[in-house]
Amino acid sequence: MFERFRNMAEKDAPTDLGLPVRPAHMMRPTGDEKVKHYTNLKVALHQKLLEMINLSTIDRLTREQLMREISPIVSDLLSSDGIALNASEYVKLLDELLDEVLGLGPIEPLLKDPTVSDILVNTHKKVYVERFGQLEETPIRFKDDRHLMRIVQKIVGAVGRRVDESQPWVDARLPDGSRVNALVPPCAVDGPLLSIRKFSAKPLTTELMIENGTISPQIAELLEAIVRCRLNVLISGGTGSGKTTLLNALSSMISNRERIITIEDTAELQLQQEHVGRMESRPKNIEGTGEVTQRDLLRNALRMRPDRIVVGEVRGAEVLDMLQAMNTGHDGSMTTIHANSPRDALTRLEHMIAMTGLEMPLKSLRSQIAAAIHIVVQVQRLSDGRRRIVSLQEIVGMESDVVSMQEIYKFERAGLDKDGNVIGQHRATGIRPKFAKQLDELGVQLPSDLFSNDIVRSAAE
Repeated sequence: MFERFRNMAEKDAPTDLGLPVRPAHMMRPTGDEKVKHYTNLKVALHQKLLEMINLSTIDRLTREQLMREISPIVSDLLSSDGIALNASEYVKLLDELLDEVLGLGPIEPLLKDPTVSDILVNTHKKVYVERFGQLEETPIRFKDDRHLMRIVQKIVGAVGRRVDESQPWVDARLPDGSRVNALVPPCAVDGPLLSIRKFSAKPLTTELMIENGTISPQIAELLEAIVRCRLNVLISGGTGSGKTTLLNALSSMISNRERIITIEDTAELQLQQEHVGRMESRPKNIEGTGEVTQRDLLRNALRMRPDRIVVGEVRGAEVLDMLQAMNTGHDGSMTTIHANSPRDALTRLEHMIAMTGLEMPLKSLRSQIAAAIHIVVQVQRLSDGRRRIVSLQEIVGMESDVVSMQEIYKFERAGLDKDGNVIGQHRATGIRPKFAKQLDELGVQLPSDLFSNDIVRSAAE
């Protein structure tokens, strides 16, 4: 069994892990340095195991059988590097290695690393991660493209999707909600490409967003009032700007007494309310049938007595049904859109509606958009990697055939510090929003100076 388990082509691979010799007590992950060394040890052992074992046999072995097979290998690797562990530490290490071998291979330690927000696999040869807004290369490698494809198929198969030559790209998700995209040959020229946008196990609250400078306390107070007032919100931003994160944070402000229906291409939202119905679209099957689009789900959601509808991202024909829902009693609905400014976001909505083939006068179309959406929030990932709300605007109606908007809050930049961090602050423009009267009627009390442009908050901390 041992000889069959070992990859014969690499049976004589070197066993040096390349780690400094540490005493046994340094293996216990109690402090930051110890945790880092412990993680590095697991990564090195895992990488070496992948070079020595026969991957094709892993899926046919039980956890107990795999434990018996890798235990002597791990023991030899530790001994050759002069690393001594006591019995409890060795069992813990072995158990965690099994989780990684049976999990998602070399990237399993990265999935468990709370400092990693994105995992980017560029073929089997290179793996990058994003930490604190900055990209960095890791020493992690897959054995070959077949090994990487095995992990990709494991991910997409778990959510009932497929990826192959006839369907070379796929969107999927991990059990914790992390977003996955994979592209395989022939579209991926040099080998499979895998991108994972990790979701924190701990939802990002408004308090944390204030702490890291994404929003100011005044904007947080205003956003909470907007949600309570059941205004329809469109969150706009580029790729990786934090649209879904902000949508999660806003959704967390919704009362538990309301029924929420979420609609997404790939389920990512992590709503904490008790009464949530989650729906996910479905691509075509191998016969080219069975597709369920976001538009299909949105139409069905209208028959499910929702108090609020939350669409993960509008990107096609479903935008028309979304606007109609917002205009017909489903106040407090929210969605996101890819755009570089609030004005661009409205233009994109127009283009999406035009793509449905519906012939409607431009003025009527814009009038429907102006009536449906009340607030546009622009989020942006700045040059220092931090995500911030850079503009909060209110749609106040129509002027001739143009949608009229006014900016309530904006982020003013003042340059860069010596470390390259953006220096700036959130500032009110001094304009009192039109919906302030509606807040007063609903008994939502806000400080009288909330909209004064004297109120600032540093975002360079």
